[in-house]
Amino acid sequence: MKLHVKGENIINVPNFISFYRLLMFPVILYLALTGNEKWFIILLVISLISDILDGGIARLFNIRTKFGAALDNIADIGTYILALLGIFLFRWEEIRPHAWLLYLFLGVFVLSYIVAFIRFGKIPGLHLYLSVTAGYLQGIFFFILFVWGFYAWMYYLAVGLGVIAYIEKIFVLFRLDDIKFDVKGLYWLMKQQRQDSV
Repeated sequence: MKLHVKGENIINVPNFISFYRLLMFPVILYLALTGNEKWFIILLVISLISDILDGGIARLFNIRTKFGAALDNIADIGTYILALLGIFLFRWEEIRPHAWLLYLFLGVFVLSYIVAFIRFGKIPGLHLYLSVTAGYLQGIFFFILFVWGFYAWMYYLAVGLGVIAYIEKIFVLFRLDDIKFDVKGLYWLMKQQRQDSV
């Protein structure tokens, strides 16, 4: 079975994995709001692992699509919301002394989406190298936080890199004419634009 959206075959494993994360969002949200910490953590960890898998499979087998990038982005936002909700509900006392960096990250994160909507009117399906790396580190941090506890050095590394990654994303959004899912990062974009202008 093949389903095409604007010439793209969207029936593939990475998209199914992203769709799974979207389907599980209300389930995990319910577990968080009802205080079921054990199953919240189990299902959130599965979502975090699936977040790593879908992008890795898409890149490894070269089955990236604009639809898949947008779907993954929406699923990423949902996973971020759940992880942050889990922090506020179950781990806030450990994070509170370091909360300024988390607030900074959230500010830059939201600003990147505001810039994307103002410039292009849609969710930015960008998967820059730095953003992907920061996302993986944050996933590892969330896993360790919920399973073993808080480590300040990992928090500052994961969240700090996230701040830098979303600042880079904002600069990339300002330099792009349209959202592309194959942009590696600001350095590569500027290099390509210089070559195109010669």
